[in-house]
Amino acid sequence: MSTAAQARVRTRRPWTPSQIVLTLLGAAVSAVFLAPLAWALFTSLKPETEAVEVPPHWLPEEWTGQAWSAVLESGEFTSRLVNSPVVSVCVTAVVLSVSALAGYGFARTEFRGKNALLALVMAGLMVSPAVLGVPLFTTVQQLGMVDTYWGMILPQCAPAAMVYILHTFFRGVPRELEEAAFLDGAGRWRVFFTIVLPLSRPSLAAVGIFTFISSWNDFLWPYMVTNNPDLMTMPNGIATVMNSYGIQWAQLMAGGLLAGLPLIVVFVFFQRQIVAGVAHTGLAGQ
Repeated sequence: MSTAAQARVRTRRPWTPSQIVLTLLGAAVSAVFLAPLAWALFTSLKPETEAVEVPPHWLPEEWTGQAWSAVLESGEFTSRLVNSPVVSVCVTAVVLSVSALAGYGFARTEFRGKNALLALVMAGLMVSPAVLGVPLFTTVQQLGMVDTYWGMILPQCAPAAMVYILHTFFRGVPRELEEAAFLDGAGRWRVFFTIVLPLSRPSLAAVGIFTFISSWNDFLWPYMVTNNPDLMTMPNGIATVMNSYGIQWAQLMAGGLLAGLPLIVVFVFFQRQIVAGVAHTGLAGQ
């Protein structure tokens, strides 16, 4: 055994009771969160007749991929797998642009009625999206955007919470950096694009990820504004299939797992940006 390995063995300490308790508690909490995913996966691998048996059982008695084949071979599923990224990416791009410009404007510029306008924007945090469903639908209908991508995208681009997050971050950017650029002859737009935005990448990443996840999971608004099956997103498509053909539990679980897989991938690859963004915007204690 090498000297380094012997040193590691000598310095390894036994677990304390508090570490054991915390580890067991963490394992229990993880099991609670992972249990629904495991149940959905095992149910999707059962035949439909076995998926509705009472009492239910965890592991399939007959392992089959019929539910996955039925979901993947459906032509409507392919269109929904395209619609969800299109809508979510467009919403994310618009929200990032609007939130960054509005947040910086409120944080760094002075104009008449600024406080009142900021209070009006922040009031949007207290209004439930469900309350705005009917007036929004009436507006979209009058504009002729029912059953269109724009009808699904634009009403999701009123980012009061995201404006608040970026406004909070921009207020923490040292003014000295901007003043030095102003002295060198840079204008407001150049300062914004060359200094402020590069410094705000963690917060922008967090806002983009939160917006993408929220738009991907949005069920109510796309369900209200879309009747065309070719334009439906993943959550709406799953609900429509369930209503049209009865509850096919195995197919429902398979479709739900496929709909949630992109979000899991996003979180796994961007969890560092999410944590950094929350820390930089001061939301860790909220």
